[in-house]
Amino acid sequence: MVEQSTPKPLWTWDDLVRVSGGIGNGTPTRPITGFSIDTRSLAPGDVFVALKDQRDGHEFVTAAFARGAACALVDARYVRKPGDGALIQGSDTLEMLRDIAIAARSRLAPTARVIAVTGSAGKTGTTAMLRAALSTAGKTHAPEKSFNNHWGVPLTLARMPEDTEFAVFEIGMNHAGEIRPLTKLVRPHVAIITNVLPVHVGNFPDGEVGVANAKAEIFEGLVEGGVAIIPRDGPHFDLLQRMALAASADVRTFGNAEDATARARRTLHAGSAEDSVTDIQAEVGGRKIRYQLATPGQHIATNSLSVALCLDHLRLLSVTALAPLRTIGPSKGRGERTRYATPHGPVLLIDESYNANPASMHWAMILANLEVETPFERGVLVLGDMLELGDGAAKLHGDLGLFIVEALDNIELVFAAGASMKLLFESLPVERRGAWKLQSEALISDVLAAIRGGDVVMVKGSNGSRLAPIVDAIKKHFAGSSGSV
Repeated sequence: MVEQSTPKPLWTWDDLVRVSGGIGNGTPTRPITGFSIDTRSLAPGDVFVALKDQRDGHEFVTAAFARGAACALVDARYVRKPGDGALIQGSDTLEMLRDIAIAARSRLAPTARVIAVTGSAGKTGTTAMLRAALSTAGKTHAPEKSFNNHWGVPLTLARMPEDTEFAVFEIGMNHAGEIRPLTKLVRPHVAIITNVLPVHVGNFPDGEVGVANAKAEIFEGLVEGGVAIIPRDGPHFDLLQRMALAASADVRTFGNAEDATARARRTLHAGSAEDSVTDIQAEVGGRKIRYQLATPGQHIATNSLSVALCLDHLRLLSVTALAPLRTIGPSKGRGERTRYATPHGPVLLIDESYNANPASMHWAMILANLEVETPFERGVLVLGDMLELGDGAAKLHGDLGLFIVEALDNIELVFAAGASMKLLFESLPVERRGAWKLQSEALISDVLAAIRGGDVVMVKGSNGSRLAPIVDAIKKHFAGSSGSV
């Protein structure tokens, strides 16, 4: 019988207390193996961090220990309850988490490499591609889901094992100044901006320029000699390049432009709904390379060039490193595709319900339009409001309606939810109007009644427009006849 070794603890108790700046109260009875802020997903051995966010995490400390927490970070005023285990108490649990994050970053070996990713769209997908590619070369650490905010980034750092060789972090923002403290926690060797689009522009008096400046904050955390990878196409290239150079970064570019450091010489989308593939022939730093993506979409193909460029900088670019990109499919709410068999033909559901902006709406609608080919006969869109667009929201939603009419011949029926989407809906010919409701849940019965065999159904909107229940209703309606594609 082979004896299994015990996994090395993520942190020792003494080290964790010391770097947190808090005061230890008790001693853990099990090794510290992770961190959690949610008792529903907490694993035995996790440190439970009682954050004060939408709800006060201190209400769940005892429940965390019941689920096997090794210890908990709590406020100094927290009063121990029956069933509580080891505590680390301090004036601010988020600050303690940040101090642990700083220590986690500092204890990496000098040879380890850290990559940070931001952008208006494609951050999570690019992070996933980097994680898969870098894992072929060494022990790689990356965030769960889209942990990219003021608590998600330090939480991901705190979870990072000391022997990590490659670490990838996603950094998001809604307002100016939010990326700056996070990139200084991460201290990346490589900073990637996927794109700058009209997302959150309602929070910036200067619109997209303000968004570009906010994204460029990521360069402020670069280590000495760090590399900035930025999109060559688009109106904000000069600004991004200027900000990167101001941070003494080595600038590399990707896109369609002839002078981009990495560019796609040919992109071919092929395959059926069951086996869609994007074949990319790229030129990276003068070197020709070919690879494939499982996730369709021109924006995904473009963002993959930033991954290839990062690998090239790390001297890891190879067919082997890029091969895992062929296996990464879209996730729930971010393009997940499910095919259903019905007596009257197949139905393809494309779930884009997690986020939306004008550019990603264009990309997603074009993709849905292209999917309508044998055995599919009709495209159906279910759209929710794009949020945080400021004064330009009305025009941006209306323009999408014109785009549907002028460019998407296969989209025959559109359902819409939200005040802004009413403008898009009313711009459509009557025969292409499904239904409009102010609240998304009110659309469910109309959508279910309209879907028929041969339909490609794409659901997309900002997360706040709450289209996920429509997706769940469609899945439930067709339960027992599905298979992810």
